[in-house]
Amino acid sequence: MSDHGAWKPPQSHDCAVEAPGLSPWSAGELSTCATVRALVTPSTVTDKAKGCSSSAQAYAADLIISGPPDFEVDLDDGDVENPRSWPLWYRCWCVSVVSLSTWVATLYSTSYSASAPGLVADFGASKTLVTLGMTTYLLGLAVGSLIVAPMSELYGRRVVYLICLFAWAVFIVPCGLARSLTAIIVVRFVGACFGAVMISNAPGTVVDISHPDYLARTMSLFAIAPFNGPATGPIIGGFVYQYMGWRWADWIVLIMGAVCVLLMLTVKETYAPTIMRRKVARLHRQTGDSRWWCRYDQQRTSTLDRLRLNLSRPFVLFATEPILWFMNFWLSIVYGILYLCFVAYPVVFSEHRRWGPGVCGLSFTGIGIGIMAAIVPEPLFRRLILSQPRDAVTGRVQPEAQAVIMVLGAVSTSVGQLGFAWTCLPETIHWAVPISFGVPFGFGNTLSFIYGSNYLAGTYGIYAASALAGNAVIRSVFGGTLPLAGPSLYGSLTPRWAGTLLGLFQVMSIPIPVVFWRYGARIRARSRVVRQLAEEQDRLEASKASRKGAGARVKSTSFDGSDSTLGLRQDKG
Repeated sequence: MSDHGAWKPPQSHDCAVEAPGLSPWSAGELSTCATVRALVTPSTVTDKAKGCSSSAQAYAADLIISGPPDFEVDLDDGDVENPRSWPLWYRCWCVSVVSLSTWVATLYSTSYSASAPGLVADFGASKTLVTLGMTTYLLGLAVGSLIVAPMSELYGRRVVYLICLFAWAVFIVPCGLARSLTAIIVVRFVGACFGAVMISNAPGTVVDISHPDYLARTMSLFAIAPFNGPATGPIIGGFVYQYMGWRWADWIVLIMGAVCVLLMLTVKETYAPTIMRRKVARLHRQTGDSRWWCRYDQQRTSTLDRLRLNLSRPFVLFATEPILWFMNFWLSIVYGILYLCFVAYPVVFSEHRRWGPGVCGLSFTGIGIGIMAAIVPEPLFRRLILSQPRDAVTGRVQPEAQAVIMVLGAVSTSVGQLGFAWTCLPETIHWAVPISFGVPFGFGNTLSFIYGSNYLAGTYGIYAASALAGNAVIRSVFGGTLPLAGPSLYGSLTPRWAGTLLGLFQVMSIPIPVVFWRYGARIRARSRVVRQLAEEQDRLEASKASRKGAGARVKSTSFDGSDSTLGLRQDKG
């Protein structure tokens, strides 16, 4: 739970270990249990982590590394190796690079849809079969995020970025050269598994380098990239297909991907555990003293075990948590209908209004404006969240405060969808009217995703990443499969009635965020996982209180022999 509305970051690198996740709102599976690290002997692991769940104990045991207190290496606020101490211009550059790369990776999911007529003509396939290429890309992003996300824990963010982003770009080549639609569909899935690195790791990079006081603002700016990628894909893809052919829609993205790989070479490592491990290795070489250590030195959990946990826990939570049943259903409906727009808009503006592919792509401008409009008032929404009732025990704003904005998002999305359905046809209605209804639609979608994810993160604490990962996978399944029914749906019911049906589904889902807003505290109180988290948090707070004041900074010799603070910890207990 957070007392600062959206995107509350870890306040220091003490808890900066991030577990696999798909969202900028997850602080890490074991960030809380990581605070029970011992500063003396390995035997204290059991005592400090006692009471945590078995999986939490496994992670805590992996993180709690001991050594001589005077030789523990950490990252101070003024340390030049601390990403949050880098020059402002360079931190802005890093955010810009990861934002651009994320935008390109998400743009490729929908730029494909603009080329659908060319694929139908060249391969003699049905619209439904061609749409499967968008489906497999979304599924690849979901599956890849689960697999790629934990790799940054083991190898750092930079190397994972470079390898996966390069592989993603390479897999665009077979799509551009493909002689069969099957090859395109399969290769897009594989490529998306690598492109998922931007979905899963980019938010973590923003957290790594942002000062806590400005993280919400920075994350709002970053969010423009992943949310606007799908909206701008048809615009770029449409004009490229119209004037250069569908293969060039791949080549243009390949060029942008290659530029992103080159730019990513300029981004240094930002993941604190990796930086500290490298710092320890450098001290070993420079001083010849093997006593230097950091709390992330050793890995007691194998890569296979981490991957198994990362793949299983999201679905275990989903199967046992009623909160996730309803939240996943609601967000999946919202996400699925969003991707149905990439079928509906071409039907309305290309088939009925006779617009060309490029101009048809411009019809998504309304959705893009709505997305931007949802990002801009973040400070206002944050103040609204902070004005909500606080927990009587902790004094913090409860997760249900996020539901106030979720309700606004649900209503806005429904208005946009129904407004578009009722004004898209006949052609005598000016084209600007249905496009303008894309503004509340995009606005509501963005609010639903951002604050719905915040609600899950605040509710599930150290298991936030798993809850969000499961949510992302399930909504990606909806987003990938619902468009397959789009051609038949809009062909048999007409765009007006098909859009109305979808709008009614969204209207019927409005009570879900309303119920969580009014009765969320009672619902959370009945959750087994939430009760367990509260008990673990109480134990950890007691442990931290018993160690309060034990840590102190000590002076040591810097790398060049001068007297400076290296960020070492000393246990005075």
